[in-house]
Amino acid sequence: MIIYESTKQQFMNDVTEDSIAVKIHNQYVQKVGKASMSEINAWNNSMNYLYKVLNTSTIPDDVGIAIEYKVPATSRRVDFMITGLNEKDQYSVVIIELKQWTEVETVEDADGLVKTYFNRTKTRTPHPSFQAWSYARLIRDYNETVQNEAVQLYPCAYLHNYIRTDNDPLLHPVYNQYIDEAPIFSKGDVLKLRGFISTYIKKTDRSKSLYLIEHGKIKPSKSLQDSLLSMLQGNQEFIMIDDQKVVYEEALRLAQQAQSGKKQVLIVEGGPGTGKSVLGINLLVELTARELVCQYVTKNSAPRAVYMKKLQQNVKKSVIDNLFKGSGVYYEALPDEFGCLIVDEAHRLNEKSGLFKNKGINQTMEIIRAARFSVFFIDEYQKIAMHDVGSKEQIRHYAEQMDADITELTLASQFRCNGSDGYLAWLDDVLDIRETANADGFDFDYDIRLFDDPNELRDEIFSKNQINNKARMLAGYCWDWKKDGKNNPGVHDIQLDRYQFFMSWNLNNTTTWAIDPESIEQVGCIHTSQGLEFDYVGVIIGEDMRFENNRIVSDPFKRAKTDKSLSGFKTLYKKDKDEALRMADQIIRNTYRTLMTRGTKGCYIYCVDPHLKAYLQRRLAIQSSAVISG
Repeated sequence: MIIYESTKQQFMNDVTEDSIAVKIHNQYVQKVGKASMSEINAWNNSMNYLYKVLNTSTIPDDVGIAIEYKVPATSRRVDFMITGLNEKDQYSVVIIELKQWTEVETVEDADGLVKTYFNRTKTRTPHPSFQAWSYARLIRDYNETVQNEAVQLYPCAYLHNYIRTDNDPLLHPVYNQYIDEAPIFSKGDVLKLRGFISTYIKKTDRSKSLYLIEHGKIKPSKSLQDSLLSMLQGNQEFIMIDDQKVVYEEALRLAQQAQSGKKQVLIVEGGPGTGKSVLGINLLVELTARELVCQYVTKNSAPRAVYMKKLQQNVKKSVIDNLFKGSGVYYEALPDEFGCLIVDEAHRLNEKSGLFKNKGINQTMEIIRAARFSVFFIDEYQKIAMHDVGSKEQIRHYAEQMDADITELTLASQFRCNGSDGYLAWLDDVLDIRETANADGFDFDYDIRLFDDPNELRDEIFSKNQINNKARMLAGYCWDWKKDGKNNPGVHDIQLDRYQFFMSWNLNNTTTWAIDPESIEQVGCIHTSQGLEFDYVGVIIGEDMRFENNRIVSDPFKRAKTDKSLSGFKTLYKKDKDEALRMADQIIRNTYRTLMTRGTKGCYIYCVDPHLKAYLQRRLAIQSSAVISG
């Protein structure tokens, strides 16, 4: 998606007429949503500087201009692009990362980060050259058409308010590798930037480059489980951008600091698709390479089973077992026994451990006690069981109790649901989890459909799965997991008699249901899918969520008797009915939110309650009209 697109001549006219910021803003509101005043001021300021740069006959008037282009599979946007043909008549794109900065500090203890001021607070952020380079790399990696057509990408950064000094911190040698890839231009460098552009943009391509970038085929992003083996062999499988890079480098710094100083705790908050698991695995690889005793911790066994199966072909099982652990094994650990513990899905942590929840004191406390450095990746909207007690408040409490320094960082949406923050916010609004600004629509590059017949839903998911084995059926836990069918695919747990629809829950002997080709015949639940991702998911919403009296309601009494996520509900219901219903309602809504965000490219839905289906249809109709009008 490109917010503003024109020729150089039209861009120059819009700047001359002082209408450029207005035009960008109008398109931004239609395609994305509300823009902040700081963004509007930045457009106004930066475009006037770029006018000076482009005001030359050496850059043809009919080359292409694109402003605010959304990078494939992320929620990030390239500030400015100029497109044409280079001297070899190849499609050529100059990518310009724009900054309003006036002050910068070098960061020598992290790769590709600087310090600058945001809202009067000095903050670590990616170096502009690293940012421009990473955007170009992502476009090249994700846009298959850019690869096939050999589109040449030339990134750079322009800090038009920044006055360069002797021994400038922005040009410190630690940044050389990124500056070499994406040169830095600052105040007074109009002619230098003009020369850079004119080197690569010799004549018009009649906007063909823009068309290839805007409409190019986006390849599916690498899934974490497919790339883990290569990552553990030291290869860089994922390019981290923006928030991810900041968190990664900060974690490495804190890990080093903790080994010889005060205990450190890092809390990283992020919703679906923010790359929490990618970051966690990258940290596991790097810290292990630095000879720290490091483990990756999840309460949910499904992700661990997938990663371990992927690794067993090349890595000894004993090594794998030492890398991946459940959250209930640290109650007997010695203080500071580990250099680092990386906790994914920290919202799933329990108070006590063991089969009967009678061992240890508190899993959060035990993890912090056991490690010099602990990282907690958390999304409190993904709590899906009564025993889930992991929270930022609890992490802070135990960190303070053990005299640990606490650092808190946030990740923005990147890779889930085609990089659409809007879809995630819209879903929260639709499910009445929280009010958001996306009640009426969002930037829609995500395949979401409602089905009247669950058989048609299944057929579509089966068809998608034939592409690359990355589509799965999921359902709310409203059907008992029959004992005699746990290892027998012939026993159908989920039955919708009206449509003659019958399927089995995933089998006990298929802990790697998410990647086994034959498991497409089985339906996954929240416990076998949380923490994993697919290209497409088909979600069956059971009777535990309905639409009544003009609102979504939940019904814990419609959950399966075999569902352990509501274990304790009936006991609490007798003591405190309102609190029991409140907790169960949160769990049910969070469960469907999690299921409906497992697909990176699409989510197909069948609702047992026809009124809920009609409600979702209305909300999608509002969304569609918003997109069409945009």
